[in-house]
Amino acid sequence: MARTATMPPLPFDVRLAQAGANVLFTLLAIALLAAAMWWLARLPAFNLRGITVEGDLAHNSPLTMRAVVAPKLTGSFLSLDLERAREAFESVPWVRHAIVRRVWPDRLAVKLEEHRVAALWNPDTGGEGLVNTFGEVFEANLGDVEDEILPRLSGPAGSAARVLAMWHVLEQVLQPLGSPLESLLLNGHGTWRARLANGVAIELGRGEPEALAARAARFVRTLPQVSVAFQRPLLAADLRHADGYAVRLKGVTTTNGSRN
Repeated sequence: MARTATMPPLPFDVRLAQAGANVLFTLLAIALLAAAMWWLARLPAFNLRGITVEGDLAHNSPLTMRAVVAPKLTGSFLSLDLERAREAFESVPWVRHAIVRRVWPDRLAVKLEEHRVAALWNPDTGGEGLVNTFGEVFEANLGDVEDEILPRLSGPAGSAARVLAMWHVLEQVLQPLGSPLESLLLNGHGTWRARLANGVAIELGRGEPEALAARAARFVRTLPQVSVAFQRPLLAADLRHADGYAVRLKGVTTTNGSRN
């Protein structure tokens, strides 16, 4: 029976040298590949030739977008950092979100979403800005706002979405009063204050949205009884009382303590 010759194991130092050589060759191959890619990415053939902009463009034109953002884009079609390109587009006023992708062989395609303004934010405290329909605060030229009359919302930093949500609730509840809701304030102590377009101030106090809405609904439902009794226009109302509310009428002050 034939026997297969068995090679003796290589010495440890030889095996170590071979492993080191393999690692060295691998690193060298990676370095050569990276250098080749770096050289290839900078060939004139891969220069960016154009940018296509589409999407929601109510306040920015594609021409303006390209003119503003193009100088901020560095690199070729292959080497351009798409994340930085996205940030460059989103730095343009009114742009909320941008999606940037490469289109072979030499173009960028950009899809934009603009802010849709819902209200003014902190207009009376020096921190003036705008709130979009998502409750996000952003900065833009107020002269570009199409709506001449916007709700005036105020609150601590980070509370814009909460204040906007409460606005939508109270806007419907207070509608029967006959004057639109003009402003809504959430102060640092968690107290809410509303003002109608006719100047009527309404103190709502603290509480969860459901409780505040129920309190306001009770006020709206029972106010006609007070109005008929006194035949005076409403100036202000305080809804912070647990069992009723206080109103200030022109020329007279009274309290409604009925439960409904």
